[in-house]
Amino acid sequence: MSPTRRGRPVHGWLILDKPAGVTSAAAVAKAKWALDARKAGHAGTLDPAATGVLALAFGEATKTVPFVVDARKAYRFTVRWGARTSTDDAEGEVVATSAARPEAGEIRAALAGFVGDIMQIPPQVSAVKVAGERAYALARAGESVELAARPLHVERLELVEAPDADTAVFEMTCGKGGYVRSIARDLGEVLGCLGHVAALRRVWSGPFGLDQAVDWEALEARAPGLEARLLPLQAALEGVPELDCSEAAAERLRNGNPGEVVVPGGLAGGTVAWASEGGVPVAIGTWQGGALHPSRVFVLG
Repeated sequence: MSPTRRGRPVHGWLILDKPAGVTSAAAVAKAKWALDARKAGHAGTLDPAATGVLALAFGEATKTVPFVVDARKAYRFTVRWGARTSTDDAEGEVVATSAARPEAGEIRAALAGFVGDIMQIPPQVSAVKVAGERAYALARAGESVELAARPLHVERLELVEAPDADTAVFEMTCGKGGYVRSIARDLGEVLGCLGHVAALRRVWSGPFGLDQAVDWEALEARAPGLEARLLPLQAALEGVPELDCSEAAAERLRNGNPGEVVVPGGLAGGTVAWASEGGVPVAIGTWQGGALHPSRVFVLG
């Protein structure tokens, strides 16, 4: 006899304003409990010390997580000058110090080297896998690991203010895989003053922003109306073409077979799109030869 599946079949996205001191995994667990949901996940890890937008997917919405993970994200963060830490943030041990402090003009001039397509080495304490192990697990076990540089596209990086000689506040918009802690570390190196992240807040992630978010207290209290704050799973598919299909085509798609869809003019073959029938998401796939070839199908209800 198979074990009974716990929780209800909840579907959709809940946007959380994650507080500091909570891991992303703990946030998922709390949200599952709050909604008595059977299945949940998140799109893009936030460090425990970081706050802000954490997009939580429930049920069938978990099939759209890659679209949010791959989307652009925006951050507001504070860098403290004068020290490099083992984790590149305030949680780690100080491993080097400097008496130098940069002027605002020097900071702005240095930012140009961090915009566009850059190469970035992740922090030692990161979720990057090394020989099958997470880098943070190896680092906490006392092992020094050499992480390869990875490409990152930084769309925008601006100095917002420099409230005092020791700190500077920045805003950044970047693509998938960006480490704000690495930006702070490398900027401190370039400026010759060393630096680490003192505070970090994710302002938006793909289509999801803080204006849509619930707070931690709402989860802990299982606040009335929490389920009403769920966004539909298709909210994650912003910018992905929606193609209408008939009931018969929807049935074919749900069975994993190509289904005919109504295609707007100018859609190129090989385009990733999603099909809906009567406004209900049916499948995500690739449009080719007059039909959608499904890669993921949705079972709602």
